[in-house]
Amino acid sequence: MNNDLYKKLKDLKYEDYIWIMYIGIIFLSLLSNVYERDYFINKNKKSKNNYHSLNIIIFSILTIVYLYFLKSSFSSLKNLKTSDSYKKKKLTYLSFLGSLLIAFSGFIFLYIAITDNDLDVEIAFN
Repeated sequence: MNNDLYKKLKDLKYEDYIWIMYIGIIFLSLLSNVYERDYFINKNKKSKNNYHSLNIIIFSILTIVYLYFLKSSFSSLKNLKTSDSYKKKKLTYLSFLGSLLIAFSGFIFLYIAITDNDLDVEIAFN
């Protein structure tokens, strides 16, 4: 097996793990909504704390995932060859830019999750 194929298969294996992490994030987000709803309806302080903690966990995991994709995108950018087509170069640069912006948004959402103790700001990652 050549080195490029091995690297691609290894990357796909990591991406499989990331998809599994996303499934976990979905369940954590649903649980977070249960706690948020209980807090707003019943003013349950424990639910508020659980919601806040879960959001920090969720956005921490997401930020790590976003950083993985940023690193992968940067690696693709570094591996561009002068002989690569214009289209490939352009799309690789755009992919890197998109990954950079998503990672930046991850840090912003994580900051909001950490600092919004009053649950005043609805944060979403859609």
